Amino acid sequence: MNAPRPLPRLQAAWAWCEDRLDLASPRLNPLRHLGSIALLMFWVLVASGIYLYAMIDTSVDDAHASIDRLSREQWYLGGLLRSMHRYAADVLVLTTVLHLLREWSFGRFRRFRAATWWTGVALLPLITVSAIGGFWLNWDQLGQYSAIATAEWLDWWPLFASPFTRNFLGAASISDRLFSLFVFVHIGVPLLMVFGLWFHLRRLAHAAVWPPRPMLWTMLSLLLGLAAVAPVLSHAPADLTRVPEVLAYDWILLFVHPLVTVTSSTAVWLATLGLLALLLLLPFWRGAAVAAPAVAEVDPAHCSGCRRCVADCPYDAIRMVEHPTRRGFALAEVDADACASCGICVGSCPSSTPFRSMQHLRTGIDMPQQPIDALRRALRERLGQASAKSALVVFGCDHAAPVRALEAGDVAAFSLICSGMLPPSFIEYALRDGAAGVLVATCRDGGCAFRLGQRWTAQRLAREREPALRATVPTEKFACVAAGPGDILAVSEALARLRAQTTGETRSQVAVESPAR
Repeated sequence: MNAPRPLPRLQAAWAWCEDRLDLASPRLNPLRHLGSIALLMFWVLVASGIYLYAMIDTSVDDAHASIDRLSREQWYLGGLLRSMHRYAADVLVLTTVLHLLREWSFGRFRRFRAATWWTGVALLPLITVSAIGGFWLNWDQLGQYSAIATAEWLDWWPLFASPFTRNFLGAASISDRLFSLFVFVHIGVPLLMVFGLWFHLRRLAHAAVWPPRPMLWTMLSLLLGLAAVAPVLSHAPADLTRVPEVLAYDWILLFVHPLVTVTSSTAVWLATLGLLALLLLLPFWRGAAVAAPAVAEVDPAHCSGCRRCVADCPYDAIRMVEHPTRRGFALAEVDADACASCGICVGSCPSSTPFRSMQHLRTGIDMPQQPIDALRRALRERLGQASAKSALVVFGCDHAAPVRALEAGDVAAFSLICSGMLPPSFIEYALRDGAAGVLVATCRDGGCAFRLGQRWTAQRLAREREPALRATVPTEKFACVAAGPGDILAVSEALARLRAQTTGETRSQVAVESPAR
């Protein structure tokens, strides 16, 4: 049973925010690069943490003095790196939460995305533990408060032989052995995060592990500027005979302690475990489930083993195996569990060209729910109508602007699963079949529902990626526009410009009612 997309209001809110930040360039919109920004912050933490660990003393007696001395006497490197280390941790937590919220609001946790979702959720407790443990290594009053508050929270579990708080009864109970545990928590857990990140990104081909270069340098400059203007300094040394009174509290990294204070350990544990269980079980939520579309199917008789589908698949769902009937040839094989049913592989397949003379167009790989032969037949039929002579053809995406709203006597509109499903040869085919011009409408840059459809389409039409549009196709006869689900007006205006340059008409735009999000 099909169901509407989950959380439509939250999706609309996200889309509105992203639209506001798209003014300069969608490619530089931070809301479209939350995952890569979080990864950047993680590597900043790793790089700065290696230097800090090499320079400080990790014994209980000298930890505070060595960190404080590093911050004050080597402010130009150690102090800046320490401050960047803290601020990068804050940004990592914020961007990770926003990234989770965005993926959840768009329903990106089902089917082929389930494994990526689960591994991402598993990273949340690791990030939290490592962030809190970092304050203990400093062993100042803030670290003392955090360590004791964490011990009291852990003592809620009746599984341990002795309470954790016994380690903080007096100065004599704080030993280098306990400090070794602090070091493991803050340094050992990030090593687990490296493995977790590998599993998280394993099924994402061409994963964006770095934000765009201008955004990368901007983020690093902001961290450096913030570290210089508002350096992070230590509190007074920890003293178990006194209760800290005034603390420069980090509400982002130490959020759990105030929650325990205003509620109880029981309430916070139940909320934490309940939230994790909800996130882990979300892919099984029947209320949000939709009927799984058919996955891509390979036809051994027409697959040449060229590997283009492997190179273009956004989710690493295709691999090459030995051809069953043609010795020495490879055959594409689709992993049904990883396939996104996006059709991008169809657009990359050389056999998907409509110029093939066979009556029924058979391709090496195709989508059963929208065969490429059906698109060729529909295009032929539409351009063959008397009212469609010298018509404009629009190819769009089901997840972008609703191009079918542009359908008119002189406009033939076709919506595909993804714009990346369109073989570039269809543009030349439409022009040879009588079309005056062809417009391709994709998702916005960085906003493709299947990650890479917009990018591959733009590169194919720019003749930068195979299969590329042939150089013999006049550039004034086709155009490409990037438009989100609510940007039908942008597509309409692009269509009007194409009409003006191909037919000489001066209509400013195609009249169409902009649909609601």
